[in-house]
Formats: sequence, structure tokens, C-alpha cells
Amino acid sequence: MENSFKISGNIVDVVHGVIFNGTVTVVNGKITNVVESDSADDQYIMPGFVDAHVHVESSMLVPAEFARLAVAHGTMASVSDPHEIANVLGIEGVRFMIENSRQSPFRFCFGAPSCVPATPFETSGAVIGTADVKELLESSEIGYLAEMMNFPGVLFNDAGVHAKLQLAQKYGKPVDGHAPGLKGDDARRYAAAGITTDHECYTLEEALDKIACGMKILIREGSAARNFDTLIPLLKDHPDKVMFCSDDKHPDDLVEGHMNLLVKRAIAAGYNVMDVIRACTVNPVKHYSLACGLLQPGDSADFVVADNLEDLNILATYIGGSKVAENGASLLPPIAHESPNCFNALPVAPADLEIKAESGRMNVIEAFEGELITGCRQEDAHIENSLAIADPARDLLKITVMNRYIESPPALGFIKGLGLKNGAIASTVAHDSHNIICAGCNDRDMARAINLLVENKGGIVVVNGNEEEVLPLPVAGLMSAGDGYETAAKYQLINKKVKSLGSPLHAPFMTISFMALLVIPSLKMSDKGLFDGGKFQPAELFV
Repeated sequence: MENSFKISGNIVDVVHGVIFNGTVTVVNGKITNVVESDSADDQYIMPGFVDAHVHVESSMLVPAEFARLAVAHGTMASVSDPHEIANVLGIEGVRFMIENSRQSPFRFCFGAPSCVPATPFETSGAVIGTADVKELLESSEIGYLAEMMNFPGVLFNDAGVHAKLQLAQKYGKPVDGHAPGLKGDDARRYAAAGITTDHECYTLEEALDKIACGMKILIREGSAARNFDTLIPLLKDHPDKVMFCSDDKHPDDLVEGHMNLLVKRAIAAGYNVMDVIRACTVNPVKHYSLACGLLQPGDSADFVVADNLEDLNILATYIGGSKVAENGASLLPPIAHESPNCFNALPVAPADLEIKAESGRMNVIEAFEGELITGCRQEDAHIENSLAIADPARDLLKITVMNRYIESPPALGFIKGLGLKNGAIASTVAHDSHNIICAGCNDRDMARAINLLVENKGGIVVVNGNEEEVLPLPVAGLMSAGDGYETAAKYQLINKKVKSLGSPLHAPFMTISFMALLVIPSLKMSDKGLFDGGKFQPAELFV
């Protein structure tokens, strides 16, 4: 049978912490025996990798297509929070993700979104209440309560928040955290509420504090937020408390690599090989009770074959004994699917984006490379004809968030850190409510960029005068309906265009998508206006 065979090599036994020459016997997709031998093929066999926290939607691919690209890099499973599509389509969006994932052998573990919408200071397309969370947690296909972003609600005993936490405890499912910067007594209270992980630590001190509170730390290295270098020292003294995750991975980055890159990087930095591999195998498998094999007799035959532990070229990926990738190429076929959506925004004119100058000083969002946190700066307004306008020479661009669910005027402000010298960029990937977000150097290009999104019912776009590039995202305005590799190529083309307009950012679209994420300090923008994430209240543009 196709999924019955023997394979030999250096066996990486993450359960017992040893590496030895041996042969793995697979019968009907199960490992029946792992036998030590005096010699073996010159290759390494280890459990398949797990992304311990990812929003599949951020790859701009539906689950089956995400899996198709990820298996090429040795990933066999993901702990996936579907709250992006849930903010657009509610519980039906979660059901779409589960149904689509069934068409792939990849091991998806979906969570029940805990915070939809993330805050009451923005407009989402749907609400997931306590009854919805209960329905989801009752399902065997939901493995955990997804990231509890409303940490103030946890700390101040919000009844709805604690009802969801209690449901997770009732059904014996872990709770993911999301509490950037939380330390000390607040962190202890947050963990005591039953929250077991955090992927938002951006200092080593914060991560150590949360470990002391009993939490596990997910070291994140995504397309925008990158905390690997800061947090990897945790692996030396707290290897059992560490997992690896991407959180958000854009399609071009996914084509290049996934968890394998973090494994290779950590080993090259001198960390213990077994601790490194456990961080993306046994640690998440045990924490989330994943239905994944760990290369033990009786397990599902879910494993990867690599040439060595330095180059870590993935020679093959097996799931359930079936080879799903070989020599860096996926063997999974693309699968047709529906494109559910919710999009009601209407076109805008340049005049709709004008800002009347109320004073000469403004609160300005400051974006940072590789971070979800932002700064709040006060800058002199550039005023012409009583209007505050963009000033690209000072990297002072206009930014707008416009409701895509109901007709509303755009919220307007200014941002530094994007670096554009000309043109505008826009996207319907705008965490977490996924309204239209746009930043640019002039109102005409911004209006055109927004209108292209309206025409396509979602996507990402760059405009510079008559030059236009669009990647349509018809699935909830978040995901492509097409081939993952073609989507990645188109995204890369648009990304390069943005960089040619002056942006120094590695992932400008990923960065701008987080400018609407109100639960991350400091200054952000929702469809209702500027928001102070530190004080957790609306903020004024002019001061």
C-alpha cells in the first residue's frame, strides 16, 4: 500500500531526547515500529513541525491552500485562530475554515474566537457571543479558546469575558493569551484566570515574568512582528515553556519557508538541538492535545525527512503515512472552494478624505519595523488652504479607516514610518475588524486605491497616478480564491511596487494592517477615529 513502507536514517526522538540510527516501519499510515540499527541512510527523520499560533487568513490563502504551501517546508500542523474571518462573517466564517480544512490531510487545530469584535470602539461584520463560543467549544474540531485579547476584561472581571473562560475550563480546553507588556501582579491575575500562553511578549523581561506566572511563551517570527532574536534566550533555561509560531505569515514569505527557518536559525545560534525541535513538535502537540504523531510506535506517521540539521533542507513530508511534499515541492493539489464575503462599502471621492485643520499640532501614529506596537507623536501639521495634508518629505502620510460593512464617512489621521514618497496603498486586511485601511501621499491616489477595493470586494492595492496593481481577495476580503503560489507571486509584485515608492518596510501591507489593531498600544485608528491603546479610549487628532 502507498502509506505502508520502511524508511531509515538518523531518528530524532523528541519524546526520549535522543538521536540514533534506525528504521521506521509504517503500515496503513501508522508507525508500527522504530528499530535502532548500526547504520542508516544519511538523512534525519523527525516529527513534522507545528506552527503553535497562526491566523491562516493572514497568508491570504484558504486553509487547504495554506497547507499546500506549508507542507513543502516540513510543517504538518497549525494551531489556527480564525478570528480574522470571524470578524467578517461570524461563526459561519469559522465553519467555512473548518470545512475547507477537511479537504487537506494537514492537521489543523482551530480555536473558538474569544474577542469578536476585539473592542467596542470599532465596527466589525459580526459578533461572536458567549452562546457562539459554547457551540464552538462543544465541537471536537475546536481545540482551544483563542487568544483572549481583552485582558482589561480579564483583570476587571468583565462578566462576558469570564463566562467564556469558564466555558473553556468546562470543556477542558486550553486558553490562549494576548497581553502585550503585561507584567507583575496583573500578569499573575491574567494567568490565574486560566490563560496558558502568550505570543505578544516583546521584551525578555516580560516573557520571564509570564513564565514565572505559569504561562508558556510562543516565540513569534511572522511577516511583520518579529520577536525571535529577543526571546530565543528563553530556550536555554526554559525549554519546556517555549513554542515557535508565525502568528501572521504573508504568502510570499510562506513560499520561502515556515517553521523550518526558525529551527535552522535556533540550531545555528547554538541552542540545544533537541530543545529547538521540541519547541515546534512535542511542546505544542502536548499543550494543545494535537492529533499529531511524534515518531513513536502507534503514532500516526506524521514526520519529515531532512538532509542534515545544519542546512535542514526538507527532503520529504509525510502526514498519515502519505508523502505530501518532496524536495521542497508540495504534492497536494489545489482544491476549488466557495468565496463567502460581506462587503457593502461605496466608492469615495478625493474630497471625502480632506481634513480641516483645527490647530497646528496633531497626534500622529508612528509605525515601527517588525513591531505591532506603535508610537504616538505630536507633529506640526502641514496646512494648505486650511486643510491638513500629507507631507511625504517628513514621512507624514495621511491614513484612513473606512467601514466596509455599513455606509459611513472615513475616519482620518496621519502616520509616520511607512516611508512612501509617492502614491497610496490600501487593504481590506485590517486587524481585527477588517475594514478598509489606506495610507498615502495625496487624496487622489488614496481615493482611487479605496475604490479599487470596493470594485473587487476586497484585496490589497497600490496606486501611483495611473499605475495600479491589485490582488483581489474575494474570500471575506481576506483570502484569495486562486492558487497559492500565483497569489504569492502577485503579492510579491505589489510589495516590490510599494518599496519602489519609498517604503523601507519588509512587509508594508502587513504593517499597515496592524494600524487598526486597537488592543495593541499605543496610537491606532479604527473606523470611528484615532484610539489610544494605552488608555483604551478614543483620542483626538488635533491638540
